[in-house]
Amino acid sequence: MQFLHTMVRVADLDASLKFYCEHLGLQESKRIENEKGRFTLVYLAAPEDAERAKKDEAPLVELTYNWDPETYSGGRNFGHLAFQVDDIYGLCQKLSDAGVVINRPPRDGHMAFVRSPDNISIELLQRGDALAPQEPWASMENTGEW
Repeated sequence: MQFLHTMVRVADLDASLKFYCEHLGLQESKRIENEKGRFTLVYLAAPEDAERAKKDEAPLVELTYNWDPETYSGGRNFGHLAFQVDDIYGLCQKLSDAGVVINRPPRDGHMAFVRSPDNISIELLQRGDALAPQEPWASMENTGEW
């Protein structure tokens, strides 16, 4: 068995690509525009998985954008996507500077949660050992659900 991808329906493809690519750092691996089916599929890979993703088409996050407007709910029911990061404090600062709410700050130097524009919970995990607690994260309260 091999993990291929996780599919997330998105309401605004541009906002989602900005979040996943510009803010989180994922890279577009493949795109399919289907005029007859009226949808766009965009496959994203984490930077360290990009070469493997091009070759094996895995592991990927698939953003599904249906051209006809739909309302999606239940993002919390999905669970979450998890990404290992080199500097959890640096990435959380970058996300915060971009206006992304840090729902569960990395108080412990190890784990944080944010949400995508479509309310999908994203877990960020520090690679290796947890970083030493540091402000403003150490004393920051949770915001909303994560």
